[in-house]
Amino acid sequence: MGNQSIVLRMCLAVLSTAVCTWQVRATDTQGRDRPNVLFIAVDDLACTLGCYGDLVAKTPNIDRLAAEGTCFQRAYNQLPLCNPTRASVMTGLRPDQIKVYDLDRHFRDQLPDVITLPQAFQAAGYFAARVGKIYHYNVPASIGTDGFDDPPSWNRTVNPKGRDKADEALVFNAEPHRQISGALSWLAADGRDEEQTDGMIASEAIKIMREKKDQPFFLGVGFFRPHTPYVAPKKYFEMYPLDSLRLPYAPPGDRDDIPTAAFAHNCPVPNYGLDHKTLLQATQAYYACVSFVDAQVGRLLDAVEELGLSEETIVVFWSDHGYHLGEHDGVWQKRTLFEQGARAPLIVRVPGQKSRGDCRQIVEFVDIYPTLTDLAAIPSPPGLAGRSLRPLIDNRQADWDGFAVTQVLRPADARLSEPVMGCSIRTHRYRFTEWGEGKHGVELYDHQSDPNEFHNLAVDPDAATTAVIDRLRPLLRSKASGKTPTVPVNPARL
Repeated sequence: MGNQSIVLRMCLAVLSTAVCTWQVRATDTQGRDRPNVLFIAVDDLACTLGCYGDLVAKTPNIDRLAAEGTCFQRAYNQLPLCNPTRASVMTGLRPDQIKVYDLDRHFRDQLPDVITLPQAFQAAGYFAARVGKIYHYNVPASIGTDGFDDPPSWNRTVNPKGRDKADEALVFNAEPHRQISGALSWLAADGRDEEQTDGMIASEAIKIMREKKDQPFFLGVGFFRPHTPYVAPKKYFEMYPLDSLRLPYAPPGDRDDIPTAAFAHNCPVPNYGLDHKTLLQATQAYYACVSFVDAQVGRLLDAVEELGLSEETIVVFWSDHGYHLGEHDGVWQKRTLFEQGARAPLIVRVPGQKSRGDCRQIVEFVDIYPTLTDLAAIPSPPGLAGRSLRPLIDNRQADWDGFAVTQVLRPADARLSEPVMGCSIRTHRYRFTEWGEGKHGVELYDHQSDPNEFHNLAVDPDAATTAVIDRLRPLLRSKASGKTPTVPVNPARL
């Protein structure tokens, strides 16, 4: 804690005059009447939740939060890979602004003086703490460490390490030529929830809430599952019998009209070449982890109520990006610009809010930062990329006219002759995607008639389709250029 305080003081000392002026204004607004923020992040969680219409998922606690708050049904991350998306959320800036595209680059390499979301709350007099994974971690290797953290963001950090680390040798790896961190791998674990890292994370977060309940706090609680390896106590696996599960439907020839670059380099072969039963077991393990995390979220929500903090605490629930479970004839995990990769859960519950339930407006993860500073009535640093979602929290039917931009960088490999940036825009009706500014392929899907993105209208566009593309392309490029980055990028970590 002492070292973190030193780093924080050093960081603040080098801030520009403009930022220092902003901090003085922020400090002037501090007071004990500020709402707390419970900031819950889940790793690799798709919209596989009851509140998002998933008929398989058993997630009563997250569903309860969604019913009590605003459940953004169409929320989109900025880059479907752990480090870039988390850096974007925490700085409130887009990938092209922070120049983070892989798992190795830190946002302060490009913007050393940027004010992160928890720093904004610290400047307003809040105690800011992190338990578990908020910024990027290599999972499972870095569990129990600070990971790829940002010390100035926190007054305190806690890094639990549970029996899932000790039990790694027991993990089944369906692809033994790959590390369990990126392979379809799982373990139906022995023991109690509280022995697992995520169970310990919930316990430590509850301790901090109890300790700090009489002063304003910003508490980041980051769960590691359902990131691979899919590890959860056996009882959660038993909730999903194999004979109750199915793989996603794809029409014959689904991939024929999809550009090569659209498929992630870490999953070039449909279903990794695995057999049907193994894929169902992976699906079971993933859902088991979802329900395990749901139980830990329930513990947090119960603690908020038991500590008398419900009317004083904003609760935010989000996942870093979407996730595939076999869509498009065998796409798994992340790194795509399809709807399943770009869309992710986002729920916000505000004390006393009257408009509750689903909101179907298009929103972005860069909106999270200005939303929380607005709800807490504290200053935001200038230049944030998003806008406050407060109008939609106050009225889910409010006029919004939003669109979302998501991007991802592909390395040069046997499929692609050069690195290729993919950029995608999602409007209320359409998803339009360009690969390498169109050189490596274009996609257009009409979600009004094709919600699963099976029919790429851009392959043989008629006049009406061309008009849609011409309208969407400048909107897309206004937020993501599509050009290959000139900053350092590690191809092996994309």
